[in-house]
Parts: sequence; structure tokens; C-alpha cells
Amino acid sequence: MFELFKAIGLGLVILLPLANPLTTVALFLGLAGDMNYSERNRQSMQASIYVFIIMTVAYYAGNAVMDTFGISIPGLRMAGGLIVAFIGFRMLFPQQQAGHSIEASHKLDEINTRKSVNIAFVPLAMPSTAGPGTLAMIISGASTIHDSTQFTPWVLTVAPVLTFLSVSVILWISLRSSGGIMRLVGKGGIEAISRLMGFLLVCMGVQFIINGVSEVITTWPAS
Repeated sequence: MFELFKAIGLGLVILLPLANPLTTVALFLGLAGDMNYSERNRQSMQASIYVFIIMTVAYYAGNAVMDTFGISIPGLRMAGGLIVAFIGFRMLFPQQQAGHSIEASHKLDEINTRKSVNIAFVPLAMPSTAGPGTLAMIISGASTIHDSTQFTPWVLTVAPVLTFLSVSVILWISLRSSGGIMRLVGKGGIEAISRLMGFLLVCMGVQFIINGVSEVITTWPAS
């Protein structure tokens, strides 16, 4: 059980900076201002379920997609590293606020024209929480996790799904408590945390690129 909790903790450390629930909270408050309490709760639950489904599908179908398009592990690592680093740079030096993305603008227009709009899948679940960087990380992890000797096979089988479930639950709790979080942390606090996570993402992205290049150099004579 200790191995299982250790694996889930490691997965959360990797995924949470990418998912960044606090940014999703700010986006949710920007789009759900006119919704009543029950509608907010329903959208929060739906967004969490969508995030779990998206992450699980990416984990199990990622290898099939890679095989279909002939994508190598080093190529995926370098591409994922570039995406993660780019997202990190955007979080470090934001050009626009969380609620000003294209998807959020489209949903805001829909909200202004009609009363009932579903914002759970777009933009809360995707791309705000399960965005390109998160999916690239999951697919990359799925292609290499079974080669790990740090954990036993049953832990490697169970931990990913429980990690995705944990991310979804954290997102659900964050969205349900969005008003209190904003009052406690404030907009400045969310921006500070986002920039800290952005720095971590830049470091992770650069490391992915280094690992991918190193693997290409190592396997070059054999190819």
C-alpha cells in the first residue's frame, strides 16, 4: 500500500502543475457568474467526470495513436517537453487572463445570448484542465511506465487510474469551493501560484527534451 500511495503522490506532483485547478477555478468564476447554486454544482461534477474520462482514454489509447502514426518515444518526449515548456512560459509571462482564452470567449458569447450553457467539457475540462501538456505527459508516461522497476506490476496497473481519479476529485472540490478559494487566495495569489507552477513546468519541459535527445543519441548506432 505504501508503494501505491507513493506512486499516486508522484503522479499528482507531475500532473497537478499541468492541470492547475486554481486557473480553472478563476475561469469557472468568470463564466458561471449568472448560474444558480445547483447549476454550478452540476457543472462542477460534469467537468470532473470529463477530466477523468479524458485522462483515462489518453492513457490507454495513447500507445495505439503513437503506433498508428509511427511516433517514437523520444519524439513524443521532445514534443511533449516543448508543449509543457511553452505552457510554462505562458504561465510565467501571461499575455492574457485565464478567462480570455478563445474557448472561454465563445462560451461567454453563448452565455450572453441564452440562459443554459454547458461549460463543463469546454473550456473547464478541456483545454483548461486536461490540456495539450497534460495529455502529452499522460501519453508519454503510459509508454514508459511499465518499464519502471521502482514499483511492483499491480501498483503500475492501479496507480494511474487512481491518480486520474484524485485529480478529478481535487478539481471537483476546487470548483465547489471556488468562491471561498477566491476570497482566501485572491486574484494576486492565484497569479503567484500560477507563475510558480509555470516555472516548474518550464523545468519539466526542458528535462523531457534533454531525456528525449539523450535517448536518440544513445540509440543512434543501433538504428
